[in-house]
Parts: sequence; structure tokens; C-alpha cells
Amino acid sequence: MRTTTVGDVTVLLPDLDPEDLDQVTDLPDDDLRHGLVEGVSWRGQQIADLSIRGCRITGADLGEITWEGGGFYGCEIVRADLSGAALTGVSIERCSVTGSRFTGTRLIDVRLKDVLFGNCRFDYATLSRVSAAGSVAFTDCTLVHGTWSSCRLSGVALRSCDLSNLELDSCRLDGADLRGSRLHAFAAPLDNLQGVALTEDQLPDLTRMAVNALSIDVRADAARGHDR
Repeated sequence: MRTTTVGDVTVLLPDLDPEDLDQVTDLPDDDLRHGLVEGVSWRGQQIADLSIRGCRITGADLGEITWEGGGFYGCEIVRADLSGAALTGVSIERCSVTGSRFTGTRLIDVRLKDVLFGNCRFDYATLSRVSAAGSVAFTDCTLVHGTWSSCRLSGVALRSCDLSNLELDSCRLDGADLRGSRLHAFAAPLDNLQGVALTEDQLPDLTRMAVNALSIDVRADAARGHDR
């Protein structure tokens, strides 16, 4: 059993042996199990209720796919391109996703459990009603200019990520570990962030958020009169 620990979050990872996997090039009509998927292009495909289990997917072009239902279980996904994809009602469980691109991707009603995202790009991505049903960690990921709404991501780890200009609306990120992450122009209601873990050098960004949330009027000191 493989695990990795990010902050206080321990993620259960897939344990695949490439010698046990069969080479796959075509998108199957039925569930895909124990496949080695390398360098394929399924760009723009429409996929429904397809489950991929125990597979290693490397260098795949999955950009602009429309995927509804099904999901990934016990998979390793490396350097895949899902830019512009739309995933709805998909489950991602016990998966490692590294070096992959989710630029402009829409994740809707997606369920995450024991998932590690490492060095991935989620710039301009939209997450709606995404939920963490178990351990979830993002490390060294870029999530700039994204929009997250109605997500349930309590206790996730977002370590050493770039969260600049990321906007949260009605999300539960309470107890999340944000240490080492860049929070420039990060926007979220304060009650979405209850109990998050930060480092001392991140406090100015939190102060800025509080000032904006409370519409505090910060003014220069009034000039003092001089005695004659």
C-alpha cells in the first residue's frame, strides 16, 4: 500500500506495476481496466459512464472532452492535457495526477477521494459543487484566475500552490492547509476559511481579505494642528 503525506493529509496512492498493464490506444466502449495508455489523443470526445480502473495514463491529449458519469479509480495520470474539458458527475478515487494541465477545465459535481494533484495547472478552471469525500492534496499547483463555487473541500491540503486571483463563492475550505501558497488577490468570504492553516508571512494577505470583506475604510492619519 502506497501513501504520501502532505502537511497533515495522508493520501492513499495507486500501486501499479507497468508489466501487469496492457497497451491501450483506442477509447473503449466499456470500462477500461489495467491499461497502459500512452500518448493517445481522445480530444473532443464525448464520454458517458466510462470507468477507468487501475490504469496508467501518460502524455494523453484529453482536451475539450465532455465526460459525464463514471470516473477514474486507482489510476496514475502523468502529463495529461485536459484543457477545456468538461467533467460532470465524475468520481476520482485513489489517483495520482502529476504534471497535468486543466486550463479552462470545468469540474461539476465531481467527487474526490484519496487524490494527489502534483505540479498541475488549473488556471482559469471552474469548479462547481466539487466535494472531497476523503484525503485530497494539491502540491506545487497553479490555480490562478479560477472560480470555485459551492465546493465542499474541508481539510484539503493546498501546499506551495499559486492561488493568485482565485475566487471562492460559498465554498467550504475550513481546516484546509494553505501553508506556502501564494494568496495575492485571493478572494473568498472569510467564513469559507475558518480554521485554515497559514504561515506568518501569509497574514498580510489575510488582513487584506478581512479589510475588503468588512469594507473597512483605511485612511491616512489626520494632520495634527500645531500649537502657536
